[in-house]
Amino acid sequence: MGVNLVKGKQLTNMRKSGTDEAMKIAPKTDFSLEECMEYIKADEYLEVTPESLRMRKINFRP
Repeated sequence: MGVNLVKGKQLTNMRKSGTDEAMKIAPKTDFSLEECMEYIKADEYLEVTPESLRMRKINFRP
């Protein structure tokens, strides 16, 4: 079977690019450590690493 590695896959089953203009994703909001601690709720926790701050939900299982 001959395969052309340079040629990309045909994306024929996709919507037109003009219809997705209404769906915009808001830009990421950068919080400081203090802002994150004020923002989180009782069912969330804050993961702190040297590169980032991540706010995550805690999975409660009764």
